[in-house]
Amino acid sequence: MKRPVSAVLASTAALAGSVALLTACGTSSPGGGSAASPTSTPSASATASGVTVSPTPVTSPSAGVAICATSALKAAVKTVKGSAAAGSVYYPLDLTNISGSSCTLFGYPGVSFVTGPSGSQLGRAAARSPVVPAATVTLAPGQAAHATLRVAQAGNYDPAQCQPVTAHWLKIFPPDQTAALYARFTTQACSARLPSGIGSQLSVSVFQPGAG
Repeated sequence: MKRPVSAVLASTAALAGSVALLTACGTSSPGGGSAASPTSTPSASATASGVTVSPTPVTSPSAGVAICATSALKAAVKTVKGSAAAGSVYYPLDLTNISGSSCTLFGYPGVSFVTGPSGSQLGRAAARSPVVPAATVTLAPGQAAHATLRVAQAGNYDPAQCQPVTAHWLKIFPPDQTAALYARFTTQACSARLPSGIGSQLSVSVFQPGAG
């Protein structure tokens, strides 16, 4: 027995509606809402062809500028600008760029009393004084940076431990260098190494921009 055409059409419409409902249920999210189709968003480092392009690195102001070599520097201690406090005198220790190219300084110099250029060391080398944080200092040709050198008076110490003598020179290692500079500097210095509990007669800060 043939079914009427109207009944067939109604059955077909009902079946289509059921399929649509099942499809909608199958794509629902666990929370009950409709799940959106994932959209692929290319990153900033990808091109339309799928080739990855590395982002341009951020360059610091001193990037590409060489560390100051000893041969590029001149050292001087400005004794006329010394200031006294609590048995010590503080002096600016300047390093000037005498080369034709910019260079950088970072951190502490090594400083000690010596008997003369290429002479022997007197007492202990300078201790590091962390009064300011280290930062890179870029020196254009002719520019200077300064560290603060503290020199305790030799009279502060037991003469038997200090064994004071008159020193006329400082030996100075710029940061990251193994060759030294020499600067004239006359004072009473402990020729003996003071006990470790007492420390050094000298201390020095990191380099900062500008002449002292």
